[in-house]
Amino acid sequence: MTSDESDPPASSASSASSASSAASERAESRAEPGEGARCLVTGATGYLGGRLVPELLDAGHTVRCLARSPDKLRDHPWAGRTEVVRGDVTDPESVGAAMDGVDVAYYLVHALGTGRDFAATDRRAAEIFAARAKAAGVRRVVYLGGLTPAGVPERELSPHLRSRAEVGRILLGSGVPTVVLRAAVIIGSGSASFEMLRYLTERLPVMVTPSWVRTSIQPIAVRDVLRLLVGCARLPAEVCRAFDIGGPDVLTYRDMMRRYAAVAGLPRRLILPVPVLTPGLSSHWIGLVTPVPRSIARPLAESLRHEVICRERDITRYVPDPPGGPVPFDRAVELALRRVQDAQVTTRWSSASVPGAPSDPLPTDPDWAGGSLYTDRRELTVNASGTSLWRVIEGIGGDNGWYSFPLAWAVRGWLDRFVGGVGLRRGRRDAARLRVGDSLDFWRVEEIEPGRLLRLRAEMRLPGLAWLELRADPDGGDRTVYRQRALFHPRGLLGHAYWWSVSPFHSVVFGGMARNIARAAEAHEAAGAEAEAGAGEPARN
Repeated sequence: MTSDESDPPASSASSASSASSAASERAESRAEPGEGARCLVTGATGYLGGRLVPELLDAGHTVRCLARSPDKLRDHPWAGRTEVVRGDVTDPESVGAAMDGVDVAYYLVHALGTGRDFAATDRRAAEIFAARAKAAGVRRVVYLGGLTPAGVPERELSPHLRSRAEVGRILLGSGVPTVVLRAAVIIGSGSASFEMLRYLTERLPVMVTPSWVRTSIQPIAVRDVLRLLVGCARLPAEVCRAFDIGGPDVLTYRDMMRRYAAVAGLPRRLILPVPVLTPGLSSHWIGLVTPVPRSIARPLAESLRHEVICRERDITRYVPDPPGGPVPFDRAVELALRRVQDAQVTTRWSSASVPGAPSDPLPTDPDWAGGSLYTDRRELTVNASGTSLWRVIEGIGGDNGWYSFPLAWAVRGWLDRFVGGVGLRRGRRDAARLRVGDSLDFWRVEEIEPGRLLRLRAEMRLPGLAWLELRADPDGGDRTVYRQRALFHPRGLLGHAYWWSVSPFHSVVFGGMARNIARAAEAHEAAGAEAEAGAGEPARN
């Protein structure tokens, strides 16, 4: 959120008339529905938005992305083909500027997990988006919402689904032709729903589960969601309504777990539903077993209490099914697993910033914000090239670990999850490569200069703000200097107490990290030299 500013009132009837005239002129210059459109994508740093952008580009559209932190998009392979503008959907001015000249505006953001007032935030953002789209003469708005159960009063829905339904109504009432696509569980590599299904099934051969595992669901493959989102850019102006979207299979969550196990080659899972696990307890259970934090797991679990099945397939009249029809569940799982195994997950549920996580950049002033900035510095000369050292630095975290006292890192991760944080289970999007904005266990990549600098910002629960900076600097020969900084800006007395309570362990944690990273780089260098020497030896009979 960047501003509490609201739309200014019209000063006179003539100003309203001028605005209407300007909007009409802009609308006349826009692309027709059958042509390549100028698209605005919100949520491009998130899971679906980050995948939608290249699909729109490949379909012949031009794309502008609205992002609170444009730097998070700079390392995406499609970044050079788009326009990125800074803004926030709760800031009317930035939304209005981003809408200028746009034909189709995609609304792919929500305030899930930001606190108890998330529905009010969603409502306000949708109202701003709707008003600004109308004022700018946007030809179409496209929104991805949640599939709601038939015959269930809205007041009985989960807060998450109620909010998604309300946002859909606001956008449909904007006066701009709007399409609301309503989906249930989305199956794709890196989606929160898929990660939840994957980890529950892989880690628990015997499960005592909530009763909602017997609820019928109509999942949909992410590639079908993207196909429909792209297709909506070319809909005729008279189409203004909501559509249910889903795959060809109607399954219970128990069916989904068993079929996932079969596709993944796992033994058949024993699943024992019990009625005593409430959504709150379910979210704790999901949080313990999967990388999905409780703040996201709870609304996902609550949304599964009711049957969510498509009541119509009218969207196919405008965006026809591909040859062979929508992707079946088993095939969607197979495709997602292949992406995971081949380390080709382009976006993850954690691509978007964690709600409530700090986003302040690293301070350059030691007295930043009028307080202390504690620093732990380590420096070692490494008998390895900068390339070998950088490979270790960029590969840190996830399955590779943190190169020091694994138990201490594990305990810190468990404590973080216990207090509602993300813990260490988010891992990495890619086993070898990082880009700005990537989540990395309980850190996020704030800055990366390939071959030289990696700066991480902490997203664990802390009484302050923290960063970890790893640097590889040349030493003039075959050696490299490894420099490491851990920085902490305390918040209040508790923050100062926290730093001094953990500082005695820094020599073990941070000192061990520096030494082990240096050793790993030297080992990598030696292995490379040995392989090169072996390749140069003549073959022996």
